[in-house]
Amino acid sequence: MSSKNKSFMADLVSSVEPAADQPDRPTRLGVGVLGGRNNRLADLASGAVVNNPQELVDPARCRIWDRHNRDYAALNEERCGDLIESILAQGKQEVPAIVRRIQSDDHDFEIICGARRHWAVSWLRAHNHPEIRYLVEIRNLTDEQAFRIADLENRAREDLSDLERARDYLKALGLYYDNSQKQMAKRLNQSEAWLSRYLDLARLPDDLVQAFPDPFDLKISHITSLKPILKPEDMRAKVLAEARRIHAARTAGEGAVPLNAPEMIRALVAAAGAAGENRKKAKPAHAPKRSGSGETVVHSAAGAPLLRVDAKDRRGVTVTLFHKGGGSRAEAEAALRDLLANHWAD
Repeated sequence: MSSKNKSFMADLVSSVEPAADQPDRPTRLGVGVLGGRNNRLADLASGAVVNNPQELVDPARCRIWDRHNRDYAALNEERCGDLIESILAQGKQEVPAIVRRIQSDDHDFEIICGARRHWAVSWLRAHNHPEIRYLVEIRNLTDEQAFRIADLENRAREDLSDLERARDYLKALGLYYDNSQKQMAKRLNQSEAWLSRYLDLARLPDDLVQAFPDPFDLKISHITSLKPILKPEDMRAKVLAEARRIHAARTAGEGAVPLNAPEMIRALVAAAGAAGENRKKAKPAHAPKRSGSGETVVHSAAGAPLLRVDAKDRRGVTVTLFHKGGGSRAEAEAALRDLLANHWAD
């Protein structure tokens, strides 16, 4: 018997019945073949190690999850150029995509994260590199787990636009979180204010989004400029009319149109400003009435109470909003704007 085999047998025997003359001798089973296997199984059972198998597969056997956060149809050679160059330089895809197995005649896997990698590998295989295969990591995931994993992987990626991420959040809000922003923000480990800005971006009217030279250039930072000009009805109408005009002119190739997102926002804000000037010139439909107790009540043109200024001191004013008084939301917003104009110094 070779010395290597003798050592192995000695370890095996010592694990069952330690030698009497060497009671304190440490066993080598922990570093032997069987010991290493046992330790690995123990780690897997305890959750200390996660064993997610990886495979190299034909990308044609994988389909994009229908709730994936990337617009796969918008991918092209330009948007995937850096990834294509990286795969060519390495000769392979380095970072695996995350997939789960599915029961389908046409596909074996559903892609949770890695749509861009899938597009790049598919493009390379169709352009003289059939040897390159799609590297995937296979996991068992619920839809909500898949959403959170995809979000975590793509949150720091610059190649995923704010608009794509925002639309994904809005869809997930109803699918997984019962339309509770608080619950969703907690699961994502983010603030409600942070999530709210993305949801506002996703809720922008289609006419406005389509008017941008590249809708994927829209950022959550633009919400601070766009949201205020879409709330007053007269401003909203002017802004959307201008957005449709710009979109039509760009489509027809006629006239000068904004060339980027900042120029587009300036054009829309200018349209809203014109509506604001017209509102300032218009007289209120019904003047506020002061009651005997010194309270000021503002009514709609039809006489419905909209709001009441109950008190005024050095710190501010107290306002009661009659949201069930019979007036419209637009009338209440106009009354609040007038109140700000009277009590808030520029």
